[in-house]
Amino acid sequence: MTARDFHTIIVGSGPGGATAADELTRAGRSVVIFERGHNYLIDSSHPHDLMQVFSNDELKYTFRHFLGPDPWLEPRTFRRTESDGDRLLVGEVNNLPATVGGGSVHADGKLYRFREDDFRMLTELGPAPDANVADWPLTYDDLEPYYATAERLIGVAGLATANPLAAWRSGPYPMPPGPPMYGSLLTSAAADRLGYHPYPAPSGVNSVLYDERPACNNCGFCADFGCPIHAKGGPGPALRRALRTGRADLRADAFVSRILVNGGRATGVEWIDAHGATHQELADEIVVAAGAMETPRLLLLSGFANPNIGRNLMFHMQTFAFGEVPYQLHGHKGRSVTHVHDDHIIVDDLARKAAQCSGLPWVKGGLVEHIAPSKVIAEAKLYPWGHEHRRHMRRSPMREHFLGFCMHGEDLPQGKNRVDLDPCIRDFRGIPVARTTYEPHPHEIVASEHHGDRLTSILREAGAVNLIVATSPTTTGELTSAHADISVVPSSRHIAGTARMGRNPRTSVCDEWGRLWEAPNVLVADSSLFPTISGYGPTLTLVALAIRNVDAFLGRPPLRVARESAGSPTVALAPPRPPADPIRDREAAR
Repeated sequence: MTARDFHTIIVGSGPGGATAADELTRAGRSVVIFERGHNYLIDSSHPHDLMQVFSNDELKYTFRHFLGPDPWLEPRTFRRTESDGDRLLVGEVNNLPATVGGGSVHADGKLYRFREDDFRMLTELGPAPDANVADWPLTYDDLEPYYATAERLIGVAGLATANPLAAWRSGPYPMPPGPPMYGSLLTSAAADRLGYHPYPAPSGVNSVLYDERPACNNCGFCADFGCPIHAKGGPGPALRRALRTGRADLRADAFVSRILVNGGRATGVEWIDAHGATHQELADEIVVAAGAMETPRLLLLSGFANPNIGRNLMFHMQTFAFGEVPYQLHGHKGRSVTHVHDDHIIVDDLARKAAQCSGLPWVKGGLVEHIAPSKVIAEAKLYPWGHEHRRHMRRSPMREHFLGFCMHGEDLPQGKNRVDLDPCIRDFRGIPVARTTYEPHPHEIVASEHHGDRLTSILREAGAVNLIVATSPTTTGELTSAHADISVVPSSRHIAGTARMGRNPRTSVCDEWGRLWEAPNVLVADSSLFPTISGYGPTLTLVALAIRNVDAFLGRPPLRVARESAGSPTVALAPPRPPADPIRDREAAR
């Protein structure tokens, strides 16, 4: 091939890649989207049609790797520190789905904005020992109009006035909140009595008809499952819009193994098809949106030499608190999470005292989800086998009577925590796999202990007994890669930081607009860019960043919304679909 067929190659079809495809095709660019996994989402030849292959099947998703990747064919490796040798584990290490739509296909769609201080953590809180705490090269005010655009394009249901700790916003959510879970109402009432501030979780799951997709029917199979009726927003709507323009080509089962570079600029990619044949595709520019583990893997496979690639890997330190109540909670009905609270993100006097007692300058928690119990098959695995198993299942103490919380705690970036290429282990294509080296900072351990006690006090207020607190990762215990088990391998699917952006090429991989320092026509469009992870899920922020950075890639001036003129947000019922032409609306706002 001597000439390019497309303006832009996009690697990855998840939230970042889908958003980039939507923005670029609306601007008249032609794109080809490479996805290493199967396509179960959109009929690319008839993009008005969504496939009907998702189902409420716990075995299919949880144990049979329906959304991929199969850890036997595409493993990852793990070690805690370099002193462990090459690896401690080969298998499933934080595998987000490898499928058209990426990780958002299996998620239950909680979409939070970061707070203002999340973008200036070093300035607000100061450094922490042995951590690379940094300010972002942009502010919340810079990103706010892109947050608003992302919420409209995805379709987010929420109540703008519900959270007194939230950052300012220029308008309401596109949809009102969906119906609450019974158990979440109980824990929210208890939290409120203790002075916390629970509120309906903003969700990328339709509460009303929106963007030609139906409202959620509250089937109960949300987190870890594809939605059978496509009530989830996520990357699906963006991919459909891109394909409908006729300027996008979607290639599933297509693994990009290398970015081709000549003279400091990318010229295309090398990719492997489903039959193992290798091809090249040329383009003017590349968007890499493969996720915070696969993006550094691809950059390293391509020969990029920036020593920061793969470093500062962050997860969320998850703190779980559970308790048993004497009445049925019916937690299998509805979305997985309908209520949350933010109070543990605030570094208050109690948190500072806990930090000082441990020799730390500060500790910061994270958002707390009021969570639903396990599914039936997962519950069955919890009870001892034998004649008592049937009685346990009928009584269902670990599902029908279980209240719980999960705190997604701030994880400090450390240079020693990284993703690189395993020196020996290959996937089924013969390509070196991603190796994770990760150990929590003392900050995460102290913060988890401190806030775990506060979470149990809320459960006790709600009337729960037999209280349990656990963390993921643990600092000791068994080494296992099973998703349902808690071990030293983090179970959080929130991963960030491995191609951090900044203004100094000595300390970052990308510039402040997400472009590689080593090849400025390569744009990273996923959570690899994050200098810090905050205590919130990364999806809405990475989508907002993708819109902002693609705008800059196209030479557009940045969007601006004056905070003082934003007004007081009010909740509003959504229109049946988002604005017909968001690009036109944004141009009018400039």
